[in-house]
Amino acid sequence: MTTSPVSVQLYTVREALQDDLQGTLNKLAEVGFTQVEPFAFTNFPGLGEALRTAGLSAPTVHVHLLGESDEQIAAIFDAARELGIQTVIDPHVPDERWKSAEQIDETAAQLNHAAKIAAEHGVRVGYHNHAHEFENKVDGRNALEYLVDRLDPEVVIELDTYWVAVGGENPVEVLGRLGDRVVAIHVKDGPGTKETKDQVAVGSGSLPIREIIEAAPNALRVIELDDSRDNRFTAVSDSFAYLTKEGLA
Repeated sequence: MTTSPVSVQLYTVREALQDDLQGTLNKLAEVGFTQVEPFAFTNFPGLGEALRTAGLSAPTVHVHLLGESDEQIAAIFDAARELGIQTVIDPHVPDERWKSAEQIDETAAQLNHAAKIAAEHGVRVGYHNHAHEFENKVDGRNALEYLVDRLDPEVVIELDTYWVAVGGENPVEVLGRLGDRVVAIHVKDGPGTKETKDQVAVGSGSLPIREIIEAAPNALRVIELDDSRDNRFTAVSDSFAYLTKEGLA
């Protein structure tokens, strides 16, 4: 069976996940997902068994790495490997740490250090952006691309294409510049505002979804809504249906 290149960030259905872990994963599998992207995964006892029961895999995960001790980081990587997770992605470095070259150099050093520990545990490290990495500029460039130039080749990027647009840049152009460094993208839609409740099902907003996916054809396509005025589970289902209909799933 061929694995779909589509996944879903479980933060989108966080309330349902807390209430009924197995039932929520089962429902996602019924929609057609074969892969999911957990968050804070060590806070969900029994996640591995629940994924197996639902027939799902988790190639990527979001968990904070920066600021943790080497021992804590190693434990995260051990837990990830046990679940078959291949890439552990730090999801957020706050805006105030993107104001100078020195701050970004320190973030790069911490990610590079984490990647060395990850390699000893059979996994790799990634970073996921928000809007502020594009709003902040260093030497005339957006701060994310400044960071990427200082990361070891082993550290990969999960580009949140919606937040790129919110940050004032064209996600298709950014994907073109970053190339194969991007191993996953967050596919989300809406009017491109900072208000997370404005986010909608993929295909019903203003982002050029096809152009974004075609700019990173080998990247894992992770559907996510940070929030929405509509039912987020319905939006996830509608997003999967849209990508499938368009031949993008």
